[in-house]
Amino acid sequence: MRLSSSYRLSASAILLLTVNLLFVFGCSRPSFLVGIGTGGKYLEAREEITRPRGGNVDKAIVNLEGIVRDDPTYSDSLTLLGRGYYKKGRYQNAKLILQRALGVNNKDEIAWLVFGLSQMRLGEHQQGLEAIKGGLTLLSRAMRDGYRDFPEWDRNGLVRSSLGRVVLLATKGLDERENLMQATELLFAQIDDEERFQRGDRTIKQLQER
Repeated sequence: MRLSSSYRLSASAILLLTVNLLFVFGCSRPSFLVGIGTGGKYLEAREEITRPRGGNVDKAIVNLEGIVRDDPTYSDSLTLLGRGYYKKGRYQNAKLILQRALGVNNKDEIAWLVFGLSQMRLGEHQQGLEAIKGGLTLLSRAMRDGYRDFPEWDRNGLVRSSLGRVVLLATKGLDERENLMQATELLFAQIDDEERFQRGDRTIKQLQER
């Protein structure tokens, strides 16, 4: 039996439903979408650590610790684990794991930034400042033409504005270290928000092209 026109979903309605689902998933833990292997655990951990609020960082740390035991070169799992330790206030653990991350990839701008923050939280202020400056240089270069395979990265300029503030504070030296640490943490949050938006935008475009 054919459905009447009132029961048929138009392409625009399907797209609207998809957008709504993406919004819901962005505000809740989509555990049923995540696989049970290494890739699934990594994606789930990344979701928890980069979530703006309410993330289960403890669970993410357990998942990432298992991943790096088996394969420390898996994506940016070492750096992500360092971020998890940092968010939990485990600064010595963060420093040590990020040293490993930089041993794997010494051009990892996020690893350098979190490493520097961890050093500063541990009282190693000058070393931390130098690490942060190095991370800012790498991040500025990496965002020159898009970022993380997103060619239209930061169209509103919010991340670059935040980056500029962190760079300015870093040039002022240790007198601004508290503001520098807070501004760098805010920069991470804005990068995470932008990446979340970019992934959602890419998914919608892929659906439109089908």
